[in-house]
Amino acid sequence: MGSKSELTKAFIIDTVAPIFNKKGYIATSLSDLTEATGLTKGAIYSNFKNKETLAVKVFKYNSKKILLPLSNAVKQAKDTKAQLFAITTYYKSYFDTNRSNGGCPVLNVGIDANNTNPVLFKLAKEVSKRIEQDLEYIILNGIESKAILSSTNAKLYAKNIYCMIEGAVFMAFTHDDKSYLQDMLTFIESSIYKKILN
Repeated sequence: MGSKSELTKAFIIDTVAPIFNKKGYIATSLSDLTEATGLTKGAIYSNFKNKETLAVKVFKYNSKKILLPLSNAVKQAKDTKAQLFAITTYYKSYFDTNRSNGGCPVLNVGIDANNTNPVLFKLAKEVSKRIEQDLEYIILNGIESKAILSSTNAKLYAKNIYCMIEGAVFMAFTHDDKSYLQDMLTFIESSIYKKILN
């Protein structure tokens, strides 16, 4: 069990995480934070140096919340094909799972922090690049094990898949219509079958 200070920090992060994700860094006010937590401004800032420090912790928390189950699903998959389809299966429930929390934190922060907060924007870029690189690694392993055609450009294909997923996530949350994401995932799965599986 953590110290009182650690428990308070965890409580603040967990409570304000959906607020930052829905409203963005700039639009989230101190009164939003104090109202949600029931804590005073002094109590919040005795635990976090400033709003940006809290926003960074919240982004890492929100990112981990979406990436950990994805990572676990991929780890449990037995081979390359199963790993690729573990990713598409994960994103099939992504809209419903993240709707109440304001959508995809990587996408939200990437858009919200661009040209306004270099620290947060850099973190969003790093997370999105890591997802893309992990996908590339799966494809490279598939090429090595002969599960994927050797002619496949792993870097390009990983980039394309990730762009299609994030674009569909954007459209689904923008239009409040998960069919954008569902239809794109069906297209990606079909493309995997037809173009790269050996």
